[in-house]
Amino acid sequence: MGSVVSVLRRHPAVVLALVVLAAVLALMVAGQGVVAQWLGTGFVVLVVLRTSVDMVRDVLRGHYGLDILAVVAMVATVAVGEHVAALIVVVMLTGGEALEEYAATRARAELTSLLARAPQVAHLVLGGSERQDGEPSVRDVPVEEVERGDLLLVRPGEVAPVDGELVGEEGTFDESSLTGESLPVTRGPGERVLSGAVNGHRAVTVRAVAVAADSQYQQILRLVESAEDAKAPTVRVADRFAVPFTVVSLLIAGVAWWASGDPVRFAEVLVLATPCPLLIAAPVAFLGGTSSAARSGIVVKGGATLEALARARSVAFDKTGTLSVGRPTLARVDAAPGFEADEVLRLAASAEQFSSHVLADGIMRAARDRGLRLGEGSGGQEHATHGVAATVEGRQVVVGKLAFVRETDPTAYPSGLGPGQTSVSVAVGGRFAGNLVLVDPLRPNAAATVGVLRGLGMQEVALLTGDQLATARSLGQEAGVDRIEAALLPEDKVRIVGQMAHRPVIMVGDGVNDAPVLAAADVGIAMGARGSTAASEAADVVITRDDIGKVVQAVDIGRHTYRVALRAIWLGVALSLGLMVVAALGYIPAVAGALTQELVDLAAILYALLALRPGTRHPEVLESAATDHPVAVGT
Repeated sequence: MGSVVSVLRRHPAVVLALVVLAAVLALMVAGQGVVAQWLGTGFVVLVVLRTSVDMVRDVLRGHYGLDILAVVAMVATVAVGEHVAALIVVVMLTGGEALEEYAATRARAELTSLLARAPQVAHLVLGGSERQDGEPSVRDVPVEEVERGDLLLVRPGEVAPVDGELVGEEGTFDESSLTGESLPVTRGPGERVLSGAVNGHRAVTVRAVAVAADSQYQQILRLVESAEDAKAPTVRVADRFAVPFTVVSLLIAGVAWWASGDPVRFAEVLVLATPCPLLIAAPVAFLGGTSSAARSGIVVKGGATLEALARARSVAFDKTGTLSVGRPTLARVDAAPGFEADEVLRLAASAEQFSSHVLADGIMRAARDRGLRLGEGSGGQEHATHGVAATVEGRQVVVGKLAFVRETDPTAYPSGLGPGQTSVSVAVGGRFAGNLVLVDPLRPNAAATVGVLRGLGMQEVALLTGDQLATARSLGQEAGVDRIEAALLPEDKVRIVGQMAHRPVIMVGDGVNDAPVLAAADVGIAMGARGSTAASEAADVVITRDDIGKVVQAVDIGRHTYRVALRAIWLGVALSLGLMVVAALGYIPAVAGALTQELVDLAAILYALLALRPGTRHPEVLESAATDHPVAVGT
């Protein structure tokens, strides 16, 4: 109810039109017909003038929409004294716009309740004081007021508000808000904690090394905002009918006037040409579609997104956490001659203590699971997107991509990889020591999802990932995608999606690193159950269950809704045209025409409500019942 009131507050024209209509009807009942006509006519003229300004601006931009038909209908009905019919057109015009916004507002409200995770407040540690519970005394301040060097308390389950360095004991952090990965990472004293990372089960203290505006989280959000601003506007489905319907209506009315010689006949036809079915049927259908999607764990941000889903002809997927399960584990160690597998793993894990990469935790966890003691390292340095180098027990250890390790030993060679596997190369003391092979398997229903999407008309299915080509190729081939692009940065994904030929393009991903391309795509779908707030805010659709098969359901709901909207519009147009022909022959007076037109509106609206029904069910893409339940966001 609150969202309805909020929308009406932003659209006072709807309330004003209803008040004027009620006042006109009351005056007519009271026998004050002249006053009622002056009031109604004056109000409609004001609306016509305001709408005409917007219409001219749209026409100058090359956009011809419903405003043309609405202005013609209002002018024609006022010209023949049918001020009540004109007021009804005003109510439908303003009400249709408000209803569309209500659908978008409702979807965003549901999304906000699930994903409101962006850090807004920081706990500033006050010097020299401690509470009785052992926790330092703090003062809450807006995150924008944090300065470099400030000590901040991050409580269990909270999001790090700015980039900082860990002070005191080590802590465990979920960096899914930055990488889209669900594996937690352990940070020691002096190590970097990025904004957007979620603290584990123990309160920690960090020293701010950047203000909010310069932190990792905000930098990516700015890239999302710029990509969002570059998005082309979507034309409403009803707008495509406006000009032809207007032309046909004027033609029928003109022929009726010419054939009968009576100008009233012209008005009688145009009373039945009011664009109410166009104005209201599509918003009602799209509202039904967003409601149907929400019940299925799919949050859709507005009717334009449903229309784009219905017309989509390409889809691109991120790999880790989207097509794959997103939980890399060690499969084997391929040690080079002269090295023992456990020693290679132990030294690599020791060096990975200095890395923030998602694979580092899997390597360290594997070493601990084997009972290996990690060595103390020094001089650790992470080379972004390449790997890490550190001195461990007096030996230089280099861990990372094969090309990075080859800079130390050109004889380093790759390991054979199976589906879903990736490798991390290791050099010890200047010599190639072997490869650690990790596996992140394909989701059980990923291949079925790709197959069904192709059957639904997707002309291109792509895999876009920052991972190495060999891993991407094996997993992409297993999933059945057409195009595989690997070793990509976020800006590379934005560029590739922008260049895809078959449009509209759907992009599916998770994590802040996917947020820019989700915003730039025609339809961005975020896997919100384990993904990041930034990705979900940037996306047009958020899937709140950890199930890639929901992508198929989102497309199907979009197509079902779009079909219902089109049929509702065609129903209204067909009935209106038929009645216009009857009116052209002189059988429907203006007042009766206005009342009859409302029955046409009702028929179109009732048909549009069919969008509330679920679309086609595709059992082949559904995961088991155990994985089809809602997952708590941010876990």
